[in-house]
Amino acid sequence: MNTNENTNKNQNKNQNTNPKLVIIVGSVREGRFGPVVASWVAEQAAAHGGFEVEVVDLADYDVPLALPAESPKFAGDAYPRPAGLAPLTAALDSADAFLVVTPEYNHSYPASLKAAIDWHFTQWTAKPVAFVSYGGAAGGRHAVLHLENVFTELHAVTIRDGLAFPMYFTGWQDGAPLDGQSAGYAKTLLDQLSWWADALRTARAAAPYPA
Repeated sequence: MNTNENTNKNQNKNQNTNPKLVIIVGSVREGRFGPVVASWVAEQAAAHGGFEVEVVDLADYDVPLALPAESPKFAGDAYPRPAGLAPLTAALDSADAFLVVTPEYNHSYPASLKAAIDWHFTQWTAKPVAFVSYGGAAGGRHAVLHLENVFTELHAVTIRDGLAFPMYFTGWQDGAPLDGQSAGYAKTLLDQLSWWADALRTARAAAPYPA
């Protein structure tokens, strides 16, 4: 079997499996609520049935704030990431879709999340990104507005329908939101994310993205 046949066989195999969804816990703050939200979202994604699900918690990695002089866009595989970031980079690279769980700090998102984003480039390219936010009265919506701009710059596709949990400290009990409509909103988000994940995975397999 020649190389082209092997490549086509592997592409067909990938297209016959569910896209991989990486759920990112964006906060590393002491006492954070992010893991509770991410766990519930992961349950919704597993019940949805359209994804292979992996939760990536940024608190598990030492993500430096100081970046190398050269952009990862131009350095490619030669970009000098710390060895400790290798598992994070591999998880992001293998993803077909992302779901970012973020709080809102002072009308924006955490520095930990920005650093993790900035250490990478091609890992986000031509992939869909959805958002689940939590906070006070705004439910983290200011953070999501900023993130949408960032991911657009990285050639990702942001999903229109997201989930926002205002006053999360009174709106959750036993690891789940008290609002009975939340699961339905999550399904809408996941349906859209699944559509884009399949469409963009097919497009990436057909031709390189012209970034």
